Amino acid sequence: MSQEKVDRYKQEKANRKKIMRKQRVMSIVRKGVLTLAALALVAWLGYSAYDMYESGKERVVAEVNYDAVTNYLNGLSVEETTE
Repeated sequence: MSQEKVDRYKQEKANRKKIMRKQRVMSIVRKGVLTLAALALVAWLGYSAYDMYESGKERVVAEVNYDAVTNYLNGLSVEETTE
């Protein structure tokens, strides 16, 4: 082995614990990010399915009778024109 390789091996061996810890932390971070992405995908799919289900339901329609208001407003405009 050349001296460069020997020096590199010694340095790697001296920092092996630090390197292993860094790899472990990066693995945990990678798994966390992938888990969050998967949860976001599942939540989005669930929301989309619920929205599709709700959009298919029949909506209740309320009818309002405005005859009394119309008659009152017509009565006001008739009084203004007669004055």
